[in-house]
Amino acid sequence: MSALQTREVRRAASKPKPAAPPRRQKPLRGNLWVGLLALPAIAFFVVFAYLPMVGLVVAFKEFNVADGVFGSPWNGLDNFRYFFSSGEAGRILLNTLLLNTLFLAATLGAGITLALMLNEIRGRFFKRVAQSTIFFPYFVSPIVISIILQVLLAGVGGSGGAVNDALAGFGLPTVDWYTQPGPWPWILTVVKVWQMGGYLSVIFLAAITSIPEEVYEAGSIDGASRAQMAWRITIPLLRPTAAVLLVLGVGRIFYGDFGTIYAIVGDNGTLFPTTDVIDTYVFRSLRQLGDFGTTAAVGLFQSVVGFILVTAAVLIQRKYAKESSVL
Repeated sequence: MSALQTREVRRAASKPKPAAPPRRQKPLRGNLWVGLLALPAIAFFVVFAYLPMVGLVVAFKEFNVADGVFGSPWNGLDNFRYFFSSGEAGRILLNTLLLNTLFLAATLGAGITLALMLNEIRGRFFKRVAQSTIFFPYFVSPIVISIILQVLLAGVGGSGGAVNDALAGFGLPTVDWYTQPGPWPWILTVVKVWQMGGYLSVIFLAAITSIPEEVYEAGSIDGASRAQMAWRITIPLLRPTAAVLLVLGVGRIFYGDFGTIYAIVGDNGTLFPTTDVIDTYVFRSLRQLGDFGTTAAVGLFQSVVGFILVTAAVLIQRKYAKESSVL
């Protein structure tokens, strides 16, 4: 062996041996605790979301209590034909789409606006008080909301109401609100903004706090005002959060806010032309006619259309705003 080869052998022997790679944890053992944490949620959805789907067969049956779900005779698509040929389907679908579109657009806009306003408040105590105040209506019962509206629009015992008193004070004609269906889409939208604006503002405010402070420092160095930074930095960075809420809202656009609408409108048929939605119609049909098949058919129709709309919304979002897509 030459001297050069001997030197190379010694150099190779003197090099430290590479450390053994860390022992990888088995996937099953590593994910065991994650699976245990998810188990209550999985059980909840299995019991309350997937098992009840067996009852969807009622939508294709002439259901009667004596024969039960599986013993009732099949009637094909007759339940769907009954709803769509009733003469009220077009009005109900249009009302549902119109009201939910107004609710979705107005609440998202109010949530972003309130979040931007709260973010500009520097006093911590006042900021917490303001945030709690605007969040409180989210917990108010629809029955309480209907009583408040009754006092504002009709007064105690139908004596006029605070709104009509204010109109009379400015010399304007008063309105019998509970016999005029025209203004009610806007009244319900205002109620929805009052109820949900603070809740959504908390979600957007949490997204704002995750924006790096260096971005605002760079904008300040460039001479941007607070309004310009809110318009050109904060709002664009809120797009992913708004996109998720928009997709979730689109998925439920065929579901009316039954609790609020029914508590406020009730069985006032005068207001049905602009306030009757799918959920209130189904509840009224079930209560008055006891038609389980038609109600199940309408519920299945809502679910299928909601799934299609969510899928379409996600695909459109991925095409035009892939960086903020939820999938």
